[in-house]
Amino acid sequence: MLVAAAVCPCPPLLVPEVAAGAAPELDAARAACADAIGVLAAARPDRLVVVGPAERNGTYAEGSRGSFRGFGVGVDVVLGRTVAGPHGAAVLPASLSVGAWLLRQADWTAAPVEALAVARTLEPEQCLATGRDLAAPDQRVALLVMGDASACRTLKAPGYLDERAAPFDEAAARALGSADLAALKALDVRLAQELQVSGRAPWQVLAGAAEQADMSGSLLYEDAPYGVGYLVAAWS
Repeated sequence: MLVAAAVCPCPPLLVPEVAAGAAPELDAARAACADAIGVLAAARPDRLVVVGPAERNGTYAEGSRGSFRGFGVGVDVVLGRTVAGPHGAAVLPASLSVGAWLLRQADWTAAPVEALAVARTLEPEQCLATGRDLAAPDQRVALLVMGDASACRTLKAPGYLDERAAPFDEAAARALGSADLAALKALDVRLAQELQVSGRAPWQVLAGAAEQADMSGSLLYEDAPYGVGYLVAAWS
């Protein structure tokens, strides 16, 4: 069953080498992510699953490799507790690479790690079913859930300014901060797509996983640097 969850944003800018001179602007977000991962470790799970958005569904074993070389920096990561991924190990999508990087920064050793990519277009019922499958009743499962809120908060945002973005992000923040499963399940798929919300599907996977757990939530960070909503929450 689900014993803990951490919700973190997934911009490669969280990696200081990618952000370069702008790195200090996300120091508070990085610190909040570290605190959320600390909640996962304190729950002493048997298994940690990193869930993040991607173009298509996929599963990744511990030792899978991630890289930020596509962003112009020579930074590579490995999923989980292994020092180096095996030759030919699967390559993580960007959101899961950020999750692997966060775990490395936290010196994660608490449990074996695997990862699940969920398609941004995955329908809510499929997300919920995926979450239920993850929360195996015979294991203590923790989730590190990666995903951003809207990318339409300002004129210079990737998706330009959309007046619907701030209310959407506020509702998502309330839901994640209070572990409100009904509110997460009710997130509007089309609106999320129009606002370029990458976290919608992963958050709904979390809602499915938490159905049989009595979880309380805490919102640790909420901001919209660069016009993109970043949320950090911890559930236990």
